[in-house]
Amino acid sequence: MTYTVYRDTQATLAILDTLDIENEKPSDQDLAKKFGYEEAYFNNSMSFWQTVKPKIWLLMDEPYSSHYAKFIAVMSVFFICVSIVSFCLKTHPNMRVPVIINKTIEQVNYYQTPINLSEYTINQNRYSPPNGWKSDGKKGKNYYSNTWILDKVKTDAHAAFFYIESVCNAWFTFEIVVRFAVNPRKLDFARDPINIIDFIATMSFYSDMLLQYLAADLENADILDFFSIIRILRLFKLTRHSRGLKILIHTFKASAKELALLVFFLVLGIVIFASLVYYAERLGVNPKNDFTSIPEGLWWAIVTMTTVGYGDMVPKTYVGMLVGALCALAGVLTIGLPVPVIVSNFTMFYSHTQAREKLPKTRRRFIGEPNQPASGITGNEGQSTVAGITAANRRLNTIKQRRKGAAEPLLDL
Repeated sequence: MTYTVYRDTQATLAILDTLDIENEKPSDQDLAKKFGYEEAYFNNSMSFWQTVKPKIWLLMDEPYSSHYAKFIAVMSVFFICVSIVSFCLKTHPNMRVPVIINKTIEQVNYYQTPINLSEYTINQNRYSPPNGWKSDGKKGKNYYSNTWILDKVKTDAHAAFFYIESVCNAWFTFEIVVRFAVNPRKLDFARDPINIIDFIATMSFYSDMLLQYLAADLENADILDFFSIIRILRLFKLTRHSRGLKILIHTFKASAKELALLVFFLVLGIVIFASLVYYAERLGVNPKNDFTSIPEGLWWAIVTMTTVGYGDMVPKTYVGMLVGALCALAGVLTIGLPVPVIVSNFTMFYSHTQAREKLPKTRRRFIGEPNQPASGITGNEGQSTVAGITAANRRLNTIKQRRKGAAEPLLDL
């Protein structure tokens, strides 16, 4: 093994140490150290909250620590999946119901036929005229009636989805509150992107529910519904329960330079080929030119370079076809070059993770941190131990050299 490979391995192991993918349950001493209760732990003076808080933290944040923690993790994944499925299904037309509005309509004629008012269709019953009145359609008495209007354009999700989301968000609220209360590093917890997404997604449900009561007739309600799409981002919470997803995310982080280079060349190629195809289509006779501007050509260049090819915009001149062929070839080469690097990084992280799982926990720390003292030895005691081992090795080397020097005259005889 060369020194370069050794340093790369050490860097990889250091990254894996930050992933928090250990399956073993931490000891009580490790928990006391993590929560800052070491002194109380060794003095046996821990309070009830100091004893219970680490255990609750294990239940909520360490799925592999016990069977109860696994059950809570399964429940969390279950509610995430139910929430996502409910969010998607409530947009299906068969899962929605038309809105019924109560409006006051002024009626002039007694015998009123169905009235069409923009998007509303009002089916009226036949009204009986008052005593002594016969309406001919030109004169009559004005009447006001409360009419139930069936709006066929605007629809709402079925009421069952509201109850499903209420149960799911009750669990999410309980989970995020408890996890924040028992977390030893609350500032890091608040800065975690996944926790931020979870908090915003949970609050979006309560804000929607509040707006339904305070602004039920709001015309721009669809704009507010658009922001509820952040609930889909709850899928990223699954990374807390999957080591493979954690490794994949860190693979993209380790390949950030290659990905940035890929994006740069893609943007460069998109702008160049969009400009080329715009002017190429204007060179020949082309009455059905799809490229009326360079921004529209940007869309075509993106679709072509990524080898998607929707076919909504196609070049019709020979020069434009040549530009399209070059654009497709450039896209294949640009996207294909960084992929082996990303795959190599993922394979490296995954293989090291599999190897670490087969080692004892103490051995993992020794390999990942070669300059650290052995497990259970900290501070000045660890430094003195390392110094003592170094001095002992020097004494052994001195003794060997002396014995070798004493044996040389005998060999000369």
